[in-house]
Amino acid sequence: MVLVMKVDLNSDLGESFGRYKLGLDEEVMKYISSANVATGWHAGDPIVMRKTVRLAKENGVAVGAHPGYPDLLGFGRRYMKLSRDEARNYILYQIGALYAFSKAEGLELQHVKPHGALYNALVKEEELARAVIDGMVDFDKKLIFVALSGSRPTEIAEEMGVKVAHEVFADRAYNPDGTLVSRSKPGAVIHEAKEIVERVVSMVKDGGIRAINGEWVELKVDTICVHGDNPKAVEITSMVRKALEEEGVKVVPMREIVR
Repeated sequence: MVLVMKVDLNSDLGESFGRYKLGLDEEVMKYISSANVATGWHAGDPIVMRKTVRLAKENGVAVGAHPGYPDLLGFGRRYMKLSRDEARNYILYQIGALYAFSKAEGLELQHVKPHGALYNALVKEEELARAVIDGMVDFDKKLIFVALSGSRPTEIAEEMGVKVAHEVFADRAYNPDGTLVSRSKPGAVIHEAKEIVERVVSMVKDGGIRAINGEWVELKVDTICVHGDNPKAVEITSMVRKALEEEGVKVVPMREIVR
C-alpha cells in the first residue's frame, strides 16, 4: 500500500474592516484548504465575516474561527493580561459570532486558531491556554484546536481530549526551541517566494527546518499557515501548493488529517 502524504494549507482571512481592505482573500482562497476567519475583535466585521464564509463555501474551503484579543487598533498584536474567565468567555463569544454566519451559509466550523499576540501568549501561559481551550470546548469539543507545532498548548489540548492540528509557518523564521522568531527582530519574516517554497517542502518531507542559527528543528506538520496579507500572498500560496503537489503531497482540509 502506498502511503499518500497529506497536509492542510491555512490562511488568516476576513481581516478587512469597514472601508479598510486588508489582504487578497479572493485570490488566496483558491489555493488553500482551510480559512481562519477573523471574528471581529482584532479585525473583521459582520459584513466581512459573512462575505469571507461565503467565499470559502464557493471554493470548497473549510472554515474555522480566528479569535484574538479585543484590540482592533493594535490588530491583536499587543499582549493583554486576561483572567481565566475573561479568556474563556472571549473565545466562546467570538466562536459564536462566526458560527452564526457559517450556519447561515450551511457550513460547519472545523477549527479554532487563536490570533497574533494571543496565539503567542498561549505558548508561555499554561492557564491561559487551558482557558482558551475551555472556551472552545464549551462550544463544541469536536472542533480542532490549531497551535504552534510541538508547543505546550498542543499537549494541553490533547490532555483535555481535544483534537489538535500542529501548525507551522511558511514565511516565519524559527528559534532553536521551535518557537517563532519575534517580528521585532531582523529576519523574522521571510519574503522571498523561492525560499518560502523550499522551507515548506523541507518541513513536510523532512519533518523539520533550519532555525535562524542553523540548528535543525524537528516539526510535526498537520497544517501550514500562508499569510494572506503579504503583498506576494497569491504568488507564494500558489507556488507552495504547486510544489507540494509536485512532491506527491495532497492538500486537504485539516479534518481529513486530524482524527
